[in-house]
Amino acid sequence: MHRDEQRFIQEAFDSNWVAPLGKNVDEFEREVANYIGVPYAVALISGTAALHLAVKLAGVKPGDLVFCSDLTFAATVNPVSYEGARQVFIDTERESWNMCPNALEAAFERYDGSAPDRPRPKAVMVVSLYGTPARFDELKAICDRYEVPMIEDAAESLSATYKGSQTGKMGRYGVLSFNGNKIITTSGGGMLLTHDQKSALKARFWATQARDKAPWYQHSELGYNYRMSNVLAGIGRGQLMWLDEHRKLKQRIYLRYKAGLAGLPLQMNPFPENTRPNHWLSCILLDRGAACSPEDIRLMLEGHNIESRPLWKPMHQQPLYAGHDFISLGEDVGADLFNRGLCLPSDIKMTDAQQDEVISLIRDLFKA
Repeated sequence: MHRDEQRFIQEAFDSNWVAPLGKNVDEFEREVANYIGVPYAVALISGTAALHLAVKLAGVKPGDLVFCSDLTFAATVNPVSYEGARQVFIDTERESWNMCPNALEAAFERYDGSAPDRPRPKAVMVVSLYGTPARFDELKAICDRYEVPMIEDAAESLSATYKGSQTGKMGRYGVLSFNGNKIITTSGGGMLLTHDQKSALKARFWATQARDKAPWYQHSELGYNYRMSNVLAGIGRGQLMWLDEHRKLKQRIYLRYKAGLAGLPLQMNPFPENTRPNHWLSCILLDRGAACSPEDIRLMLEGHNIESRPLWKPMHQQPLYAGHDFISLGEDVGADLFNRGLCLPSDIKMTDAQQDEVISLIRDLFKA
């Protein structure tokens, strides 16, 4: 937190406008849209709410299919279930840990619309994992060729760029998260990004309980209580002023881990040359046959009151989604990354001494 957040929050209190909507909400939407480079942004209570509205805007209905990144947090794919649709999970590539374009192509070849049990998907949900952009040129070209909209889950990648363009603008709809652990936060919140006014207006309509234009409360569609409050938007406005500084701090943490852990049988989470990740989380991937496992490291750090976490468990391995189709090229890359990967402490408030302790403890474990 910085002092700028307090100033915008105070304005909300001074104007006696702390409920959903208000000046901070309007300005936060405008500022984020300008930063990303899209014409429209809709501030919401969470990234999950934004994903849900994106799924609805894509026209997903009960019984439809949505192709989804497999290696991700459940919030990415759960909104598909909110609409009664079904996920098909697409395996990961090693180069970026994101959706594999070749596996996506294979999914479209399988679900080619030639039979009732092989329908075309209504949307493709692509994640930029841990702040590293996916291979959007290839993924979007595939989606465009099959005339299926791409939804971009940029919840973890705000300020990351792909070939010089901000993530969040690559798909027909983009989604940001401002949860407490993200690179900037509104305590809890998210944002839907779109290129067309009609979609923005529809999202705002749904997010305010789908109230019809009438002097009384009238509803012709199902709506949701999804709009961000003026107070939280004030926090977001102050945080946004520090976004690029936060990204630089995240990058510094990543580079210090890379240097400090050099020579051990592991590598840092990768990113392609044409991307600039935001390094939201610094992760390690242990070499096959390494003397220590990710769980050995996690438990050792936990014994020193230091939290680390496994990578996201792939969605096709989640009990909730047992039986859902999983498209891979035969290797199951996501499962391999999950088995060998670990997320290290990456908070920008972490001191050099604290990070050096993490590095030293990991090095000592490999010496043991």
